[in-house]
Amino acid sequence: MSAVLDVLAVLGHVLASLGVGLVVVAAVGLVRLPDPFSRLSAVTKSGTAGVCLVLLGVLALEPSWSALGAVTAGVALQLATSPVGGFALGRAAYRSGAPLSDRTGYDELAGDAPPRRP
Repeated sequence: MSAVLDVLAVLGHVLASLGVGLVVVAAVGLVRLPDPFSRLSAVTKSGTAGVCLVLLGVLALEPSWSALGAVTAGVALQLATSPVGGFALGRAAYRSGAPLSDRTGYDELAGDAPPRRP
């Protein structure tokens, strides 16, 4: 039984470390990317995956039925709320007139969206 716990401990530390790494990537993307839309993409994707990996790492480090319930709820809520929140923030940024980066070659919503404020 000790070998199983050792494997779970290593797996937990690896998952948590990968999750923390993805959260750091999200933070760097938030600071370094050129426009709000790129920043939102980095934060919602990397942040969501990072939080889920950290939670799975915690489950591997402390395996129990109560931890499984808490981690399942946390992962489900993270996967349900982060993309929806990112979409809402991106839409609000677009409608408020946030400028696109110079590297953006096109605006797919230019003809379909309500007029942008200057």
